[in-house]
Amino acid sequence: MSKVYIRPITYDDTELVVKWRAMKFVQDNFIFREPITREVHENWMRTKVDTGEVVQFIICVGEERFPIGSVYLNKIDRKHSHCEYGIFIGEEDFLGKGYGTEAARLAINYAFDELKLHKIVLRLLGDNMRARKSYEKAGFVYEGTSRDYVLLDGKYRDVVFMGIINPKSK
Repeated sequence: MSKVYIRPITYDDTELVVKWRAMKFVQDNFIFREPITREVHENWMRTKVDTGEVVQFIICVGEERFPIGSVYLNKIDRKHSHCEYGIFIGEEDFLGKGYGTEAARLAINYAFDELKLHKIVLRLLGDNMRARKSYEKAGFVYEGTSRDYVLLDGKYRDVVFMGIINPKSK
C-alpha cells in the first residue's frame, strides 16, 4: 500500500495552503514569491481550480492521511495536450523522505491516465538539487537551463526546465 495519497483540494484547505506558502523554506524554492493570503488563494480556487485550468491535490501521508503539502497541474492546455507541474511540501519534518517523489508519480499518472495529456513540463531554480533529484526519480528529464532567468532577492538565478512525455501517446 502507498504511503502517500493525493486528494482534490477544497476551500477547507485554504488555511493550510496559506500557512505552508508563508513558510520560508517553501518560499525560498518558489519562483513566484508574492504573498498568498486567504483572498488570493480563494481567487485561485475560483478562477483556476473551479474552471479546470488547474487540477490541484493535497498530499497526505499514512493511514491517518495527514496533509503535508500540495501538488498541482497548472496551465492545462487541452489543445496542445500539456500542462505545467508544481509541488510543495509544507511540513518541514516530511522533507527528504520520498513523499514528494511519490506524490509526483501519482500526479503524473493522473495527468496521463485521467486527463490524457501528452506532456508535463516544470520549472525549478537551478540550484534546487533536492527537487531536481526528486523530479528525475519520478521520471522527468532535463530539457534545458535558462541562465539568469529570474531576479529573486536581488540576485539573478538560473531556471531549469524539465519534462515528461506520456509513453502511451507517442
